[in-house]
Amino acid sequence: MSVSRTTEGHSDDEALLAELGYKQELNRTWSGFSNFAISFSIISILAGCFTTFGQAWNNGGPIAISIGWPLISAFILVIGLCMSELVSAYPTSGGIYWWAAKLGGAKAGYYTGWLNLIGLLAVDASVAYGAATFFDLSFSTMSESWAAGYSLSRVFWMFLVVLVLTALVNIFGGHLLAMLNNISVWWHVVGAAVVIAILVFLPEKHMSIADVFSMRVNNSGGLAGGETSGWGFWFYVLPLGFLLTQYTITGYDASAHLSEETQGAADGAAKGIWRSIFYSAIGGWFLLLAFLFAVQDADAVTAGGGGVAVIFTQALSSTWAGTVLLIASIGQFFCTTACMTSTSRMLFAFSRDGAVPGASLWARLNSRKVPANAVLVSSVIAAIITIPALVEVNIGTEDAPIIVPTAFYAVVSVAVIGLYIAFAIPIWLRWRAGDAFRQGRWNLGTKWRWMAPLAVAEIAIVSVYFILPFTPAANPLNDSFEWKFVNYAPILTGGTLLALWIGWHLSAKKWFTGPKTTVDLPAGMSGADEIALEHHGKSAHGGSEHDWKPGDPTS
Repeated sequence: MSVSRTTEGHSDDEALLAELGYKQELNRTWSGFSNFAISFSIISILAGCFTTFGQAWNNGGPIAISIGWPLISAFILVIGLCMSELVSAYPTSGGIYWWAAKLGGAKAGYYTGWLNLIGLLAVDASVAYGAATFFDLSFSTMSESWAAGYSLSRVFWMFLVVLVLTALVNIFGGHLLAMLNNISVWWHVVGAAVVIAILVFLPEKHMSIADVFSMRVNNSGGLAGGETSGWGFWFYVLPLGFLLTQYTITGYDASAHLSEETQGAADGAAKGIWRSIFYSAIGGWFLLLAFLFAVQDADAVTAGGGGVAVIFTQALSSTWAGTVLLIASIGQFFCTTACMTSTSRMLFAFSRDGAVPGASLWARLNSRKVPANAVLVSSVIAAIITIPALVEVNIGTEDAPIIVPTAFYAVVSVAVIGLYIAFAIPIWLRWRAGDAFRQGRWNLGTKWRWMAPLAVAEIAIVSVYFILPFTPAANPLNDSFEWKFVNYAPILTGGTLLALWIGWHLSAKKWFTGPKTTVDLPAGMSGADEIALEHHGKSAHGGSEHDWKPGDPTS
């Protein structure tokens, strides 16, 4: 059926949103660049590249970084391109959940929404904790007295301060949020460039090209017998190191969650997703190569748990090392702010459709048209799930301790698993819909035929890896097993899936019907009719002038 793109008193964006069943409640003041900026800020190469570098160094070493990063980035770009096509067709704050519900029904939307929400809450927690850790490292590098007073409790208190500050910015920032994200883009670009320049010109020597692209490390505490060759290393230890890339380049669904606040969302939000991935992948690779080339003593980095702070203090004076860490810390604060924005919008949209306990509270907007309650509850949950980070974990010995934030990496795994499974569901449903899916203004033409199944396969594989033990002591069948070593990602993820399954069959399937409309749709329009709206663009057979073209970063 046909529906006009414009109605009296409405912009094209508002008319499109109305056709999807919603009235304009949030302020649509974000430009296409601001939409790109929030995803770019959440990906944040100044966050993930710093905070999870040790995961890659300990599980694979330099090859997990120099070769693993571009390899995994290519797969993630395919995932992002598939999501760009979906957001162009359905530019709503519900994003991933909304797509799944429309393509697969209420049950698909229910599971997708909860997985997406859990992933976003874990991202809030992990990024805020990472920011606190790096602020602490910055101060410790610059001050011996501060370094002497280090404790996990101090870092946790700093983590809570970061959460409070980012919550306040989100609640009272209003239009300032979009401006902060624009500033964040340039902080990340210029900041990363400054860090790279420092690491290129100031160290006395640099690691050889051969070592950067071939050195292998197994500092996992004994996985695969501690070997750096053989099946165990290549197919267990090394893939665990890919968590660096998979975690860093995530959160780009923010462009979808902010689509109801973006001008020209059908085009701008789609480009915001894939461009944020594309440019982050390039910038992150150069940044990580700078880290590797700056290594002065690889054995000392391994002994130090693979942390970037060890590299910086090896290669630089305390002042310059502290400067690098502080640049990253501020970038991570920007990242946390953007993460909180994305999470609150997703919670707002999911609650608007009645899918969350206390939905009326989280769907309520304040006078600035900000879901303030959603921001507050997101902050509280992020704090609660990070409490295990107070437990100190040493995978070394008493004489040669290697302290690693196992709880932090577990939260990271939860974020990756939750988000990426949520991404996989609508991508799979779109592939299953085939040519019946009506493409939006920005689309893949016919490339979805191979991109969608490839994206789903990659997500399935990494989700299995990231619930595996990070060290033998985390395996209940191992004699050295201790609960403090456990990667609790499978416990939290599995427990959540079980709870969702029980909740769906005992209750939710009786009342949850998927996205609810807040405007009156034309008579006879619902479900599949909404998917087939003419203004979404040409069908998969015909493509459009906005088709993505390989090798064209401006398309």
